Amino acid sequence: MALRDIFKFRELPESETSKPFLEHLEDLRWTIVKMAITLIVAMILCFAFRGTLVRIMQAPLHEIDQNLGVLRALGITDSIVVSFHLAFYAGIVISFPLLLFFTAEFVLPALTLMEKKILFPAIGVSFALFLTGVLVCYFWLLPKTILFFFHDTESLGWAPAWTVQQYYSFVTRFTLGFGLSFELPVVVLVLVRFGLITYEFMARTRPYAIVLTFRPRFRFRSRASRARSSQIRRRREFPC
Repeated sequence: MALRDIFKFRELPESETSKPFLEHLEDLRWTIVKMAITLIVAMILCFAFRGTLVRIMQAPLHEIDQNLGVLRALGITDSIVVSFHLAFYAGIVISFPLLLFFTAEFVLPALTLMEKKILFPAIGVSFALFLTGVLVCYFWLLPKTILFFFHDTESLGWAPAWTVQQYYSFVTRFTLGFGLSFELPVVVLVLVRFGLITYEFMARTRPYAIVLTFRPRFRFRSRASRARSSQIRRRREFPC
């Protein structure tokens, strides 16, 4: 298969009648194959630079406490297992534009002319939102979250000793989940376009959405404040 065939959009049917079901299945099969190959290549590339990825992912730990930068590997195969998991999640981030492209390549024949015009700008906006969410989480939210759990653990009189498996499982899923949450505007536009939700429905449920959005934030802040206060009191009672 030539390279131009990989990035070639599905051909429109010669007649206005829909394509046979088996031809749609064949197109779907090749779409899945191309997405899988793209993700595997991205994973191999990320696995080759796993040392750099490890240093990047552990950077928030060093900002809190130098001792936390040394994670504990409790399993014999932790170095390989964690590296594969890290390469998989990093490969998703790197190959995300191509994954969106191949998805658009499959659905393009079913779109109207207006939808085809906004398809590629939508892909660009989707990737920009996803990347923005990942970066915001990594540089702002993730350090604050780790610091909160660090102080919360110390407030209970425990010594934070996190393992490699636990740390990377939490960080990768938390970061990717936050990046996907930034896709909400695109999801809402798609749902509105297909008539699944309306402006009136969103306006009617807006107060509930605001409460659900900010309630966990207030709870998080209150728990963080209690943890810091407990730590300050303990230091005053037992000065070094």
